[in-house]
Amino acid sequence: MKKKILALYDSEKDYLDSLAEYLKGREAFPFVLHAYSEVDKLLEFGRKEQIDVLLVSESDFTYELSKLEIGKTLLLNESGTVRGENIKNIDKYQKAENIWYELMCDYADFTESEGKRLVTGTKTKLIGLYSPVRRCLQTSFALTLGRTLAEKKKTLYISFEHYAGWNQLLDKNVRGDLTALLYFGKEPEEKFFYRLQSMTMKIGELYYIPPAYAGQNLIYVSAKEWEELIQRIAEIGGYDYIILDLSESIQGTFEILCLCDRIYTIIQEEERARAKLAQYEEILRAYEYEEVLEKTKKEILPQFAQLPERIEQYTVGELARYIRKLIREDLGAA
Repeated sequence: MKKKILALYDSEKDYLDSLAEYLKGREAFPFVLHAYSEVDKLLEFGRKEQIDVLLVSESDFTYELSKLEIGKTLLLNESGTVRGENIKNIDKYQKAENIWYELMCDYADFTESEGKRLVTGTKTKLIGLYSPVRRCLQTSFALTLGRTLAEKKKTLYISFEHYAGWNQLLDKNVRGDLTALLYFGKEPEEKFFYRLQSMTMKIGELYYIPPAYAGQNLIYVSAKEWEELIQRIAEIGGYDYIILDLSESIQGTFEILCLCDRIYTIIQEEERARAKLAQYEEILRAYEYEEVLEKTKKEILPQFAQLPERIEQYTVGELARYIRKLIREDLGAA
């Protein structure tokens, strides 16, 4: 996929450099970025090259710039009053990741797909986590696994929890979530790629798609829709690993587990937990999902003296050491 040209213009040099650095640092940035703090240099470039997107501050948007042949102009609004006809206004003084989100969403809306298949060349491994036993540290295990793998491999984490609580945990104003991405799942690949890029966020080096804010929306999604979404992300996302933190909040849990290359089931030794596991395995056999059992590694976690309190701390401590050993021995990753 040929990269488009994005011109960024702001006469505030510090702001320009900060935003340009953030945009360039985004993985799989789909533009060639040209940043300008002087309008004459931008005008000179624009008369020679086709600018696909111009991202310009409100106070710097001049008549001369409006006459350039530009695919799409986005205004970094400073006054709070929407300016320009048919020009998208974006709040200049919000977080860079929110500007990124609006930029990518808007570009996905207006860009014309070339109809080409997007092939990354990356063989993505799907790792599923599911246990019939509740309160077994599954999500802590999944996040620690994801953050540890992400230190050396491009890794994406997807939560299917009904109440994930991520907005509160990370104190983030999330602009799109898993159900929003699902809504765009039928778009042409190029458009979907931009949607995926816009909604993907990071904790450290771990990428994640914000979980569904309203968990009740998950139960109306069919197994086939989930399978198609996961496969599409794996095909065009360029990830080495995708961690699927599964729950009973969705249809098609068994079908999704069948897609996985490896499955981890956290179990406990007390009698009720063993009974739940036995029932779960009986149902898998009864409905001919033996493949899930073959791919599953059951984990009995030791008693940890202390667990991380915050997601940002999941790369250190006893659980992290346990996961690192598991990665070396079971996944063959250093």
